[in-house]
Amino acid sequence: MTVALTDQPDRHDTGGSGSPPPGRLRRPRLTLPGCWGATLLGCLSFTPSLLPRGGVVQGLVWGITAAIGYGLGVLVAAIWRGFADREAREPRRRSWRVFAAIALPVTVVAVVLGQVWQAEIRRLVGAEPADLGLLVAMPFVAVVGFGVLLALGRGVRWVFRRLARLLDRWVGRRAATTLGWLGAAALAYLIVTGLLLDGLVDAADRAFSVHDTTTAEGVVAPSSSLRSGGPGSSVPWETLGREGRNFAALGPTPAEIEGLGRLPAVAPIRAYAGLDSAPDAEARAALAVRDLERAGGFTRRALLVVVTTGSGWVDPALVDSFEYLTHGDAATVALQYSYLPSWLSYLVDQSRAREAGRALVDAVYGVWTTLPPDARPLLFFAGESLGSFGAEAGFSGEFDLANRADGVLFAGPPNFNPLFREFTDHRDPGSPEVQPVYRQGRIVRFAHDPAAAIPPVGAPWSGGRVLYMVNPSDPIVWWSPRLALHEPDWIAEPPGEDVLGGIVWIPFVTFWQVTADLPFAVDVPGGHGHNYVSRYVDGWTAVLPPTGYAPDQLAALRGVIG
Repeated sequence: MTVALTDQPDRHDTGGSGSPPPGRLRRPRLTLPGCWGATLLGCLSFTPSLLPRGGVVQGLVWGITAAIGYGLGVLVAAIWRGFADREAREPRRRSWRVFAAIALPVTVVAVVLGQVWQAEIRRLVGAEPADLGLLVAMPFVAVVGFGVLLALGRGVRWVFRRLARLLDRWVGRRAATTLGWLGAAALAYLIVTGLLLDGLVDAADRAFSVHDTTTAEGVVAPSSSLRSGGPGSSVPWETLGREGRNFAALGPTPAEIEGLGRLPAVAPIRAYAGLDSAPDAEARAALAVRDLERAGGFTRRALLVVVTTGSGWVDPALVDSFEYLTHGDAATVALQYSYLPSWLSYLVDQSRAREAGRALVDAVYGVWTTLPPDARPLLFFAGESLGSFGAEAGFSGEFDLANRADGVLFAGPPNFNPLFREFTDHRDPGSPEVQPVYRQGRIVRFAHDPAAAIPPVGAPWSGGRVLYMVNPSDPIVWWSPRLALHEPDWIAEPPGEDVLGGIVWIPFVTFWQVTADLPFAVDVPGGHGHNYVSRYVDGWTAVLPPTGYAPDQLAALRGVIG
């Protein structure tokens, strides 16, 4: 049996690796250039990003970036040997001693500085102190992550060698080497994108579909005909899904609304269709709109179309704020398009969100346009995270948003949102990416805190207002595959109020740091990361017509919502 896990050269190895004698199992070895690269990038992984990281997460980022650094170190050494026209040489023992004498203290300094930075980020976002027990686990997690990725990389190299030796029987050495690498890369790509990724997504979909059949404690079918799943509804309660049942059963009562608004209130209408309510997005949208019509949604003063996130979740703060500020004279419609939780759906469910958003926007707007102009409700659209992506799919641009909507509120838009990218990339000269100004703010505006003045201050903002709420520390907003190799403008700009100054862009490292922030983006206090609960009252106040709420009432409402 022959197993090659070293980085010594053979004639088909551009990174350099000799094969052990037949029948001999050689223990895994590390190369000195690779270790220098792993140390450099591993230490850089402790530099701050947007959100605080616990010990396990930092360990994963450390291990991943160290593995990337190791590979880059081996690659640079191979390129250098190519120019020098020589084979790899076994490093001297003194070289390893020099490496250890430098790498160990540098790593300790990086770990200490990393914890100082993390403490400052926790202070900025109001997060709890780090768990010391998990910090102890950090180096062990890093070693495991590094080892797994190194083994995967060497597995790809083993495939390359086998292919190259096989092809060498029929073609020249250079052609065999090239084709071997192409074959190994294609196999790795198919495994990750076709077999591994799709298999993991399917498994997650099945697992969360079981969770979708459950009902949260205290949630029961509504007794009001104004809610989907209630008496007379065309959408059966059991088909709404877990999040749909929460949406249909909960929300403020007329008495609660009157208590804050000090004006007569009515019971709000909520319509919803789950994944099990109809076979596809278009049918679910049509069903939800029929139930909205049945309940009298198009006779209310305001109609809100919400595109959900992930598993069909609608942030209660988004809808509750809207219902309070309209004194209950409102109807809201939404539908489910996935079983997956928000952060995972954000990565893999973009096509479903786009399809659902377009279907729901078109279905509502199609009925709304048939009504007499003086009998139409004010029409609003909203979405958080992937929901904003889906909602954007129903519109072609700035003027389409203004012409078809009386107001739009998007929170935490993903960086890949087409309209968000258009407005950001073509922002007015001199305005920052972190809070851009688009066409003098005539229709579309961006706010960190909508309770404060929204730039451009003093410029007219009439008609259908479109507001994007963007927390500076929200990784959903700033994550992009381009972070791996391209520095975005927002990193070089003055940081937002909850982002640590001095963040720098580092190739590969910054990408993995922000990627690691994604699953924990909502696990921070409101107004930071991907938590917009405390912002919705002021966001809707900026978008809606005058609500009649005085400053003290708005303050009380913020306390109820957030």
